[in-house]
Amino acid sequence: MRLGEILVQQGRVTSGQVETALEKQRESSPHIRIGEMLVNEGVLSEEDILQALGEQFDLPVLRSVDDEQLDPDLIRKVPVEWARSRRMLPIRINGRIGLLMADPTRMDEQEDLALLLGEEFELLLSEDREIQRSIERCYFRKQDTAQQFLRDMNAAEQHSETPVVRSDDLLRMADQAPVTQFVNLVLLEALKSNASDVHIEPFQNDLRMRYRIDGLLYEKAAPSKHLEASLISRLKVMAHMDIAEKRLPQDGTARVRVGEREVDIRVSTVPVADGERIVLRLLNRDSTMLPLSDLGMSEDMTERMRILLREPYGVIWVTGPTGSGKTTTLYAALRELDTDHTNVMTIEDPIEYQLPTISQMSVKPKIGLTFARGLRHILRQDPDVVLVGETRDQETAEIVVRASLTGHLVFSTLHTNDAAGAPTRLVDMGIEPYLVASSTRASLAQRLVRKLCPCCRVQEEPTESEKRYLGEHLNRVSEKLLWRANGCPECLSGYSGRIGLFELMVITPEIREAIRTGAGVLDLQRLAVKGGMRTLLEDGVDKALAGLTSVAELIRVVGRSVE
Repeated sequence: MRLGEILVQQGRVTSGQVETALEKQRESSPHIRIGEMLVNEGVLSEEDILQALGEQFDLPVLRSVDDEQLDPDLIRKVPVEWARSRRMLPIRINGRIGLLMADPTRMDEQEDLALLLGEEFELLLSEDREIQRSIERCYFRKQDTAQQFLRDMNAAEQHSETPVVRSDDLLRMADQAPVTQFVNLVLLEALKSNASDVHIEPFQNDLRMRYRIDGLLYEKAAPSKHLEASLISRLKVMAHMDIAEKRLPQDGTARVRVGEREVDIRVSTVPVADGERIVLRLLNRDSTMLPLSDLGMSEDMTERMRILLREPYGVIWVTGPTGSGKTTTLYAALRELDTDHTNVMTIEDPIEYQLPTISQMSVKPKIGLTFARGLRHILRQDPDVVLVGETRDQETAEIVVRASLTGHLVFSTLHTNDAAGAPTRLVDMGIEPYLVASSTRASLAQRLVRKLCPCCRVQEEPTESEKRYLGEHLNRVSEKLLWRANGCPECLSGYSGRIGLFELMVITPEIREAIRTGAGVLDLQRLAVKGGMRTLLEDGVDKALAGLTSVAELIRVVGRSVE
């Protein structure tokens, strides 16, 4: 029975609608099948067509594909572009091989795939969208590594000319030059490992490659020294940098795709004694674009932050060393704002992610567009909220402070060790204490600590050094046991992922008066603690007691300076 007859019999369409679709098919689109024509006309949904096809060919329809049904070993011989263009994917289902597809009439492709796999399979129907999603998920999980690829490269390929064809998709390998394939594998492996940076370091006789994962560097298999020139050239081409310039540092940006997901990469090169050192910063939107409630703040602190975000004017400073998650916190704060009824503008160096409904400007020092100059122009754009990526100098600090006093809510970052250090740092920059006191609404200090792996963490009695470090906090440890890292195949040295530690100093009348009279960091901290501020160490101890991190991590990241 034909598909149109089945659809009429099922009551999904009328015979007149089928005749109309067939007429249009004959007149204008003979290559489009009747089912696709009915979907395009809006008469039926893709699900209706699948149900009818399943009945016509006596095939099962799969609504969704589970992760355990995806088998990267099955698709090892199948190029990703072939799977995408034909909308076909072999999967494991009930111990057998199934071929996921939307059109069961394409017999040639089925025969090609049977020859390629060398095994028989049963046909399964699914919607195009689900098949495409499954393809991207499956190919992302393939266990290809840079180390395996290096093992397979022969000497002739290693000495091939520098590739100049740009490849955007990291999953696409088959038609790329060897060095391009290697770069794609490195980036794909780094993304799978949730690495934030890739370091490629040249030495006299070899190269060293390391990934920064959860704040620490881990060494990976590196290519041999004779690949250095072509590898650096490939990365420079990707980042639109000058491949002939080897004497000066350079910065560039690249954008790659992993299926439908786009990843921005900041590329930095620096000439060193034995060549050019390259660092790739992977800007992963999934880990940076987090809501305020997912950063690791306590419920009480999250609520206080939301109250601060409703302030009509003033400055909220976010402080901490490089790599402590300040940008993630600022973006989370911006996402809490009502951008439909307020004008929110940012000036950053560089723009890490483009936010919808927010105007973002990037500084360009080479043409004179600094933070200070850009901020002056932003203030002429009638903003309600302004984000200044970093306050580096007195000029920028003065404009930030005065902007807050003229009715703007301003966010910015400072490099200080704790929340109480922000006002004193501004005074040291040359800002009058009374201006700092009047403009500042709050100061948030933060750090990132590694989270203990929930699969292998263990509880043990604290060591003597841990007892000394915890001091009076030891009384809060139930049964005098602490969680610590152990290590298993699911993690790196007992840790997996990171979480924030926070210290929020809200400016009270007492603290404002202390800033105005020139109080130091310790005096401001004592007043803040007296007013209810929890220090970084206290927040860290709470997370250690909850089994989220270890005391060893607190000692490494927070240190003893905040006690």
